[in-house]
This record gives sequence, structure tokens and C-alpha cells, in this order.
Amino acid sequence: MSRLPGADDLVMRALHALRTKGMADEGAIAQAAGVSTEQAGAALQQLAEQGWVRYRDGSRAKGWMLLGAGRVEGERLVAAEVEASGARSQIHGLYRSFLVLDPELKTACTDFQVRGDQTLNDHSDPDYDNEVIGRLAEINRRVQPVVAQLSEVLDRFGHYGGRLDNALNRVVGGDLDWFTKPSLDSYHEVWFELHEDLLATLGIDRAAEMAAEA
Repeated sequence: MSRLPGADDLVMRALHALRTKGMADEGAIAQAAGVSTEQAGAALQQLAEQGWVRYRDGSRAKGWMLLGAGRVEGERLVAAEVEASGARSQIHGLYRSFLVLDPELKTACTDFQVRGDQTLNDHSDPDYDNEVIGRLAEINRRVQPVVAQLSEVLDRFGHYGGRLDNALNRVVGGDLDWFTKPSLDSYHEVWFELHEDLLATLGIDRAAEMAAEA
């Protein structure tokens, strides 16, 4: 089946969203791609006919997933997008700024789950929790300009800032699950997705990144 006229950007966004999110439903893909649920659904049906994605309807996990051919095509389209933008060096510089904050976020997430004596944090000590949440707020303050600059270069990064703010505000408001819970659009989950997005955009393998930092 041929692609819809003018749909290259939508195809790229849908494939890239699945790359960054892993298995996901249409709503989550639409959010990550910055398109409507209807647009995401139409694109996913088309991509399924191309053999690039498929819907898994399992008893434990349901959602759209990226296939090997779709990953290759997504990488090709993203590389072409970055090349056309002429901003690879700028994106890479912002990625490096993100990496400065990444260990701080990981430490904050660990400290929110496990206290220094290696006992699980039962959140019965508000002073302890508020100290960690304060660190999260400071990380968010510092990452927001990075996200804003990324969205100026490639507008598909534009959704991350609001999602990070939303997760932080929910944590500050007392809904502590929004710090790290995987089933929510929690701060940690959005951060991980942003990290994967940067790696995919720049064509950097996560294992190679870890080796470079070692």
C-alpha cells in the first residue's frame, strides 16, 4: 500500500514514537508523536500494512510494537530529518547537557524508592520525601531550557516539557506515584523516553553511550 500524500512526517513520528516508548496504545503514541489519536491510528494501520509495526493482543500486554523493518525505516527517516535541519551539532550539544543531569535524576529516583540504609522508603517521613522532591524540582528547572531549545530545533520534542512539568506538579501535590511509577506518565518514564529519543535522533547506541561514560 502506498503512503498517503504528504504523510512522510506522520509516518516518521509514529515510527519514532514507538521506538522511544516501546509497546504502546494509540493514545500514548499520539502523545509522543505530537499528533491526534485519529492521525496516530490511521498511521499505525498503514504501517501495519507495510509490515513495519503490529498490534499485540496478549493476555498480559497489549499495544502496538515496532518490527525490525520499521525500526530500520524509522532510523532512515529520522536521520534524514536531522540532516535536513542542519542542527546535528546543536542537538548533540543539548544531548550532552541532558547527560549532565541524567545521573542526578537516577540518584533522585533511587533515593525516593530506597533510603540510605537500603530500606524501602515507605514515605512515612515527609521531611525526607520533601528533600528528594526538592532535588527533582531543581533538576526539572535545569532541564526545561534544554527541552525548550530542542523543540526550537525539532518541534517533535515540544511535548516533553509539559509532560515533565505535569509529573512534577502531581508529585508536589502529593501523588507520589508520579515520581517513578512505570504505568503512569511519571517523571522517570518521561525522562527515560526523552533520553531514548535523543539517542535515536542522534543514532547513538545506549550500550555505546554507557561504555563511553565508564
